Amino acid sequence: MTLQEMSREYEASAALLRARLRQLRQQLAKSDDADEIWHLKRRIAELTPMLTQMNELAELTAHYYERGYYRNEKYTL
Repeated sequence: MTLQEMSREYEASAALLRARLRQLRQQLAKSDDADEIWHLKRRIAELTPMLTQMNELAELTAHYYERGYYRNEKYTL
């Protein structure tokens, strides 16, 4: 698998995460149950960093070999 292919996979995964987060936020807005609200907020808090990482990795793998591209320091040794 090439880095370009990996980038597309990360973008596809990020789109799925965005859709799920949108769905969870809609459920949260409609919910009145305190226990359900707690679980929804917790799930949103767990998925949000995953989405951020997917976006960062999609960009990194898409531009990895470009000259002058600034690489995120989190993903360098």
